Amino acid sequence: MKMEIVNEEELKKEVETEVKPQEKQVKEISNLAKENTNEIMDLDLENLNEKRKMIKSIDEFAMDTMQNSSRKNSLLQTTIGNLSKEGEEGSTVSNSLADLHREIKDLDPSLINFTEGSFLQKIINPIRRYFEKYEKADSVIKDILVSLEKGQNTLKNDNTTLDIEEGALRELTKKLNNELELGMAMDEQITARLEIAKSEGIEEEKYKFVTEEILFPLRQRIMDMQQMVVVNHQGIVAMEVIKRNNRELIRGVDRARTVTVTALRTAVMVASALYNQKIVLKKIDALNTTTSNIIANTGRMLKEQGVEVQKQATSATVNPDNLKQAFQDAISALEDISTFKQEALPKMHETINQFRELAEVGEKEIARLESADNAEKE
Repeated sequence: MKMEIVNEEELKKEVETEVKPQEKQVKEISNLAKENTNEIMDLDLENLNEKRKMIKSIDEFAMDTMQNSSRKNSLLQTTIGNLSKEGEEGSTVSNSLADLHREIKDLDPSLINFTEGSFLQKIINPIRRYFEKYEKADSVIKDILVSLEKGQNTLKNDNTTLDIEEGALRELTKKLNNELELGMAMDEQITARLEIAKSEGIEEEKYKFVTEEILFPLRQRIMDMQQMVVVNHQGIVAMEVIKRNNRELIRGVDRARTVTVTALRTAVMVASALYNQKIVLKKIDALNTTTSNIIANTGRMLKEQGVEVQKQATSATVNPDNLKQAFQDAISALEDISTFKQEALPKMHETINQFRELAEVGEKEIARLESADNAEKE
């Protein structure tokens, strides 16, 4: 399988090699050229019917193939001209691809700020506004995809037509090359035989007849055939180029319908998820701030209360009743702390469970995304 890009020169060489006569055919052509040359050189000039028959055979040599090639090339000029327009600016496929590019670029979520905290965004939810815009564009994108699919089918049909036309032209060119090979072999052998005959004293009239009535028109026909072969090669190469361009457009449409549109929809979903995550993060941040403030305030209160206890314990004028009351207050404070801890434990356990559940949900979501990603790669 060839995956590299083939330029026009390489394509021409490939076509020339394919339509050239094979080794077996060359041998057959050489033998036929010998037979024809012998017949020409052995011709009886007194026999007018034989002379006319010989001249006619030279005049008609390869004419059918050349006329068919000429008609085929004339038709192909119109066909190729029309088909090649499908890939140009202004065609259905090109316009649809341009429209799709404009719609997707307009919906790029990376160009929209979902997080800016302006007064207007407090009134109008940015993600809701973006999705309303996306829903409106989605129907337009669907219509564009339908148009692309139609254009893609047209390109496939065009390539089928080109395959048939190219096959017919290749067969004509193969036949023309075989006839050209025969003509050149006859030219070479007739020329060689004339040189020998001239040295042996060939009749002037026969020499003039063979050179003027046979060799001269034969060489004219060979030149015409060579030109027609080149024209046919150009036609085949032109069709190959258009078919390859069409295949690239077909693949481009497939990518637009699958990769590009899927990427857009994925980007929209990710933008929505990130926006929702930001809302949750703000709530978690607020909860953490409140918790930190509570802990700081509790520590400050315990510190102040501890200092007061120390002052009372070291005071020289402490009343026993007051001291007793202080101990009772201290014990009561410790009991309050113990009660606070006992009541806080279930809430702390519940908070821990909630965070664990959130973590499990997150891990499952990550595992699901990784599984989907691996499946897509496979």
